[in-house]
Amino acid sequence: MLTYLLDWLGLLVRWLHIVAGIAWIGASFYFVWLDNHLQPLRNADRADSDVAGELWAVHGGGFYRSRKYRVSPPELPSTLHWFYWEAYTTWLSGFALLCLLYFLRAEAYLIDPTIAALSKPVAIALALAALIVSWVIYDGLCRSALARHTPLLASVLGALFAAEAWGLCHLFSGRGAFMIFGASIGTIMVANVAMVIIPGQRELVRAKQQGRDVDPAPGLRGKQRSVHNTYFTLPVLFVMISNHYAMTYGGHNNWLVLIALSFAGACLRAWFVARHRRHEGDGLVTALPALAGALTLAVVIYALAPSVERTASAAMPPAAVQTAQVQSIVEQRCEPCHSVAPTQPGFSAPPNGLVFQTLDQLAAHLPEVQQQLNMHTMPLGNLTMMTEDERAVLLTWIGHQQH
Repeated sequence: MLTYLLDWLGLLVRWLHIVAGIAWIGASFYFVWLDNHLQPLRNADRADSDVAGELWAVHGGGFYRSRKYRVSPPELPSTLHWFYWEAYTTWLSGFALLCLLYFLRAEAYLIDPTIAALSKPVAIALALAALIVSWVIYDGLCRSALARHTPLLASVLGALFAAEAWGLCHLFSGRGAFMIFGASIGTIMVANVAMVIIPGQRELVRAKQQGRDVDPAPGLRGKQRSVHNTYFTLPVLFVMISNHYAMTYGGHNNWLVLIALSFAGACLRAWFVARHRRHEGDGLVTALPALAGALTLAVVIYALAPSVERTASAAMPPAAVQTAQVQSIVEQRCEPCHSVAPTQPGFSAPPNGLVFQTLDQLAAHLPEVQQQLNMHTMPLGNLTMMTEDERAVLLTWIGHQQH
């Protein structure tokens, strides 16, 4: 019953996480788009030198006119809308999911003894440290002299994120490493909101309320972090869906896949941002970021493509594999999780709804099972202690069934 209730809790928290994330990312993307589409005021309005630009839009059966002030308006309006609870709710629900899945069930989702023999408390402590240290280092760099040199700062941050990806993939299971990497970047994003963007905005409002000269520096720092967040978004979204695709996290050099797809996501986002600003030039947009992202994706897809069947069929002739032997392995190593009523602690239903209680049920999903076995992503966390010889037997049987 406890596992069943935890599954429902996980579903509801994940639902909240998605809804809040859509609200946060939607608002973030919209304001980046808005900022990059501002047009100079028309001649009749140029007397208002405090206005940096405006945008006219049509939506929902009406026209909208948005203006942005260079620093602050002459007077604060009686109603001022803020955008921060979307970010806070996204992170809080995401951290709750991290605890429910990757910490509470660390032995299944976070720890891989073949990579590092970590105890559950040590694995959780290292994961939490990754979240905290990532923010501390990132924030320190953004407050240093590097912040005045955007390309150099981006290069240093890229190198540090690559190093983090490598380190996490050599500490945790592939699935766990990807998720902790995404959670680290997500933590940076929400910390940018909570510790830089919102405090800067509060200072602008406070100065205006107190009749002081408004210092534009806090707003500019917030703008920098907001721009960073928009480039972090696609890598984080990739990580959120990566657990459904073992081909990404289950490979031998999964850290390279994580770095490459994060880079591709940032490049594609950079291209979209560049398109926002095409009105500032001759209407043309450089395709280099999009090409870099697409090329990176193509390289990863090619590199992960199965060449010769990576099975153990060469190690054991098909005739040596007996049906009874395969059935016994399935019963011991697969059925505890993949049954109508799982006996493995922590599972109230078979993962992805797949039931493997008979060889016919297994045969209906041979390509998927073969991939999971080849990449050592199943059994999950090797909770049922499948041996390499047993894995070889199953792969040999699968190869025989496919020919």
